[in-house]
Amino acid sequence: MASGEIPVAFVSKSESVFAINDISPQAPVHVLIIPKSHHENAAELSAADSVVLAEMHATAAKIAAELGLDGYRSVFNTGASAGQSVFHAHLHLLGGRQFAWPPG
Repeated sequence: MASGEIPVAFVSKSESVFAINDISPQAPVHVLIIPKSHHENAAELSAADSVVLAEMHATAAKIAAELGLDGYRSVFNTGASAGQSVFHAHLHLLGGRQFAWPPG
């Protein structure tokens, strides 16, 4: 996706990260913020490149503001037992509806 081999509509794009709409949304707004560099999960990303991790969170906040969300949830699924199915770190930005706690 980042290299342009797979056509995609970017919600946001920078030198280090890009954002796309999730193909199976779990909320009215469901955007994935993805680092261009490969890290298997959020823990690995955090240890290797905290600057990119911070940029991912800043990108989520920027997109949420641009979309006029009054609140949002940001989620990393880290490891198969946490629901991670794509083993390239990515941040889920979810919004546009009321969320419950605990999440499930």
